[in-house]
Amino acid sequence: MNPISLEKDIASTTYPGRGIVIGRSADGTKAVIAYFIMGRSENSRNRVFIETEDGIRTQAFDPSKLVDPSLIIYAPVRQLGNNTIVTNGDQTDTVYDLMKEGQTFEQSLRTREFEPDGPNYTPRISGIVECADGKMNYSMSILKSADGNPDCCERYTFSYDKPIAGLGRFIHTYMGDGNPLPSFEGEPTLVEIGDDSIDAFADKIWNALDADNKVSLYVRYIDIATGNSESKIINKNQ
Repeated sequence: MNPISLEKDIASTTYPGRGIVIGRSADGTKAVIAYFIMGRSENSRNRVFIETEDGIRTQAFDPSKLVDPSLIIYAPVRQLGNNTIVTNGDQTDTVYDLMKEGQTFEQSLRTREFEPDGPNYTPRISGIVECADGKMNYSMSILKSADGNPDCCERYTFSYDKPIAGLGRFIHTYMGDGNPLPSFEGEPTLVEIGDDSIDAFADKIWNALDADNKVSLYVRYIDIATGNSESKIINKNQ
């Protein structure tokens, strides 16, 4: 599989939904994480990312317009020791809590399944990045219905134990717009990760997202040698 341009892949559809990018910078020094959310309804678009002590949370931009918080208000990113957990729902807390009890990333997600939002049955996508002792590894997961049939949950985990500099993986909830929305298919897409500054990298992703449907973006760079990190948030609602 040849890597493709992350920007071009994001821009190829008006509605990839929510997306996770994880990779390693081209100079090999940084773990790169990005998470974005999109929305078609007023409720989904009425959100911003805010920083927390161990990551970020979604929050209603205008609380008076919040209709149903169940699937849109959650903590997408949390830090647990040397691990950064990133997901598209409240399974972030599931992974955080069960890993604290000694379970693995994959074991934790076996307690969850796709979102109960038929007929879409939105996949739960998750990722985890570990940076320790000058080394990096990461995994990604998708929990999805069986081609729209909620009777079966299909579970896939992809692990990358020695990430190659300049490359990353991109997974998102939908293959594109539609009714119902078609779930992501296949393994996470192999994409190019350059040596951009965090601001430039964030701008590339943000500008590639559909202008009408994009809501918020979070990017984190982690220095693999030291574990130190820097983060950036872009919210459409200001």
